[in-house]
Amino acid sequence: MERVVVTGLGAVSCIGNTTEEFWNSLTAGRSGIAPITAFDASGMGFNIAGEVKDFQFDRKLGKRMDRFTQFAYAASSQALSQAGIEAGGNGGGDKGGGGVNPQRVGVCIGTGIGGMPFIEVQHGKFMEKGPGRFHPLTVPLIIPNIAAANVGIQFGFMGPNLSISTACATGNHNIGVAMDMIRAGRADVMAAGGTESTISAFSMDGYHIIRALSTRQTEPERASCPFSAERDGFVLAEGAGVLVLEAENHAKKRGAEILAEVAGYCMNEDAHHLTAPHPESRGAVQAMRGALEDARINPSEIGYINAHGTSTQLNDAQETVAIRQVCGESAAQIPISSIKSMIGHALGGAAGLEAVACVQVLRHGVIPPTINLERPDPELTLDYVPKDAREVAVDTVLSNSFAFGGQNAVVAFRKYA
Repeated sequence: MERVVVTGLGAVSCIGNTTEEFWNSLTAGRSGIAPITAFDASGMGFNIAGEVKDFQFDRKLGKRMDRFTQFAYAASSQALSQAGIEAGGNGGGDKGGGGVNPQRVGVCIGTGIGGMPFIEVQHGKFMEKGPGRFHPLTVPLIIPNIAAANVGIQFGFMGPNLSISTACATGNHNIGVAMDMIRAGRADVMAAGGTESTISAFSMDGYHIIRALSTRQTEPERASCPFSAERDGFVLAEGAGVLVLEAENHAKKRGAEILAEVAGYCMNEDAHHLTAPHPESRGAVQAMRGALEDARINPSEIGYINAHGTSTQLNDAQETVAIRQVCGESAAQIPISSIKSMIGHALGGAAGLEAVACVQVLRHGVIPPTINLERPDPELTLDYVPKDAREVAVDTVLSNSFAFGGQNAVVAFRKYA
């Protein structure tokens, strides 16, 4: 079976709009959580988020892309540039820049919600002014598949193009399916990951109503505190993370730098509840074990676990239970951290950003910290790499994503050798 490798990384986040900025902020333990500027949140019971700042985008192109699509395109452009892959041309053909065949290059980038803020604005215009008085491109701007489609259109990639939407597990599902596309011989290269931009009054109030959001009103940088006794909900964020996945032999043939290997993955369903994880962590355990089995990695060989780590009471507790069940006695020795402590929860964009971080851990031998872990929950006693980054050589990484609806996806990465 063809090995699948990573040849490019791209990130847009509240702590940096390039992979380098994102990684430097992570290792410095820098939070991107701040007061909301996208709308007036006074009196709403929440007032903080992980907003992407100073994001610059082509004005002409931006008129035909909603913000979540712009993020996906920007992150994809970074990743493809690092991979040495250029646009193949909208007219198609059989030769693209960087030694790739555009007909064999695909895109698998998902979003959890799509253009929610934009549709809220346009629906307001519809209600105020009546039919036909809102933006004529509303539908093609807000539909969830349009981010992947736009990357394909702009780069001239004519291979498999799809968008899997599974809430918080979106990025990992898209990475896993993209890997399957390459393994099955349906593509040589896939741009894969997740994107999200849904910081709006209506959307955030929906999470607030179900008591999923942190209600902290002061010191926003301390609000996201996974595994802490003080955690009271996640902090909504936005952003995108994209990887270029490639068949190993194809990458070698065109002389691409190989950053890491996507060694395995697993997806499943809790079959339990709309928003709560299974009380015995059934789905999470099976997903982690399945990813390890697919990658042919023993639990004792795991060098780092990138936790889903949302800073909610249920998730952090049940994920800890799952790690203990899967890893047994070795669980206490495995470094675990949640970068959501710094970037908040970007929903459909979360796992894509976390995948970028996982590859960087393998490349640089530095594990990002779980910041704000001042008072650990006494029931959660694993090594969550509190406060400061840790230098340690890592050969294997597991990245967990567990979504509303019980949809789980875990990806295993390995240092390339």
